[in-house]
Order: sequence, then structure tokens, then C-alpha cells
Amino acid sequence: MTPEEIAGTLTELFSTANVQEITSCSWQIDTSTFRLLVLLSEDSNWLRVLLPIVPLQEAQPFLAEFLSANFDDTQEVRYALYDNVMWGVYQHHSGTLMRDDLKNAIARLISLHTGGLNDVFNRLIENRIRQIVQAAKQQGQSLQATMQTLERFYAEGLLGEINQTVETREEVLAAWQRQLERLWHEIESHPE
Repeated sequence: MTPEEIAGTLTELFSTANVQEITSCSWQIDTSTFRLLVLLSEDSNWLRVLLPIVPLQEAQPFLAEFLSANFDDTQEVRYALYDNVMWGVYQHHSGTLMRDDLKNAIARLISLHTGGLNDVFNRLIENRIRQIVQAAKQQGQSLQATMQTLERFYAEGLLGEINQTVETREEVLAAWQRQLERLWHEIESHPE
């Protein structure tokens, strides 16, 4: 794609009011929810599209999940760290870049931005629940016994928040029950 084609695609996606040409080979798109950067290399051979996701300080506990997402979920875009920020990044050789490729990559980056930490947090939680199921099965516990152990932990204050109401605790335990039931038969009792 030429710089003119890139600019045209950006204007089509975001309107002229939101697209600011920084240089003849770089653009900034400002919306009410995000700032997207589109940069061509000095020789115009490579296009990079960048969207900040979260500050590194917030992302730090989930770095393993971000890397796992790069391997499994992010498709043509990637998470990357730079200047204390977790970014969504797309890079492509501009000579072979097609208009639909750019549109899809931008849509995917916006999806990563919208998901923020939620997607990686959910991945972390599911991994932890899988570990609990696997440990319970290795100990020969049933689903019912595992749920009873969790209920006891909540009742004794080992899990949950200090000022948790009975209703909130019941909601949390119901969520545990759903997740354990969903994963119980998928997971083997031996480590992967």
C-alpha cells in the first residue's frame, strides 16, 4: 500500500476529523477511547500500527498470559512492551499489504484495547481453576468434595473478601461451581 492508500483507508475507518497526518508517512488517530498510531518506516517498506493497551505496572502480573495470547489468540497482531506500556502492535511489509489486511489488523488491535486486562485476567483465572481441578483429581477428590472444600475456605475466611456479604459469597461460590463443572471432565488427573 502506498502512503496515500493508507491515509485513505484510515479516513474511511475513522473519518477525516479523527485522522491527523503527523508526517507524510505517519498518522495518529484520536478517538474518545483510544489513540492509534500508524507509522511507515523511513524507506516506506514496513508499516507498523500501534495501540497502547495498559501501563506496564498494570500488565506486569499478567505477562505470561499476554505472551500466551500472542501464541494462541492474537492472530496477526501482537502484544509488545515499550516505554513502560503494553502495546498492541501490527507490522507488515507495505508492498504486500492489502487494504482488508490493514482494516482487519486495526479491528483486532481495537479489540485488544477494548479487552484491556479482562482477557488476560480471564485466561489466568481459567488456568488457576484448571490447576485446582487437576490437584483435586490427583488427590482422588470428587467434584462435590472439591466444592465443599472451597465452601469451607470461604466460610473460614481463607478465600473471599473480609467484608463479603452472604449474597456475594453465594454468587462467587455459584461461579466456582459453574467453572468446576465446565472443566471437571476436560481435565485429566495427571500433569500435562
